[in-house]
Amino acid sequence: MRPKPPLAAVLAAFLAACAALLALPASAEDTALLIQIEPSGRYTVWHAGGKSPLSEEEISALEVTARPEGGKPTLTTAGLVQAFDTDKGMLIRLPALGPEKTLLIDRDGCGGIKIWHAQGDVNLTEDELTEIVLSALPEGGKNVALSRYHAKAYSTRIGVIAAIWKPVAKPVR
Repeated sequence: MRPKPPLAAVLAAFLAACAALLALPASAEDTALLIQIEPSGRYTVWHAGGKSPLSEEEISALEVTARPEGGKPTLTTAGLVQAFDTDKGMLIRLPALGPEKTLLIDRDGCGGIKIWHAQGDVNLTEDELTEIVLSALPEGGKNVALSRYHAKAYSTRIGVIAAIWKPVAKPVR
């Protein structure tokens, strides 16, 4: 059994992961994924990109209603939604926007809201996801070269956060 790292080291790693996410350009080619391992061994992948259908004020109000079994359905600008309190963050289901429209909400070390989307532009294979997960360390693992992307993975309390980018081709001389 590995010893648990000191709280300061975990906080430093988390802040480094947040800094890495903020340093990424906002394009479909450069993004971040949150990879969570389910009890079945399969992955749930959340995407950082995209505009949220809910405002931060609405999300904050939904946090109060969130329950493990699902909070009271609440009318928002995205229609009727329901918030679920889980050990990996708050899930918000938005059925009016489609059956797959779900958000995962987490707060960073400074209390800022981080919104993860159930769907996104970067879709990796199970093998690629496994390679990313196996490379993850609290302070950031080694860079991983995938078929079309590169990744750097950070293990966090809610899963593996991977900074994903498309490598720039070197000019031919």
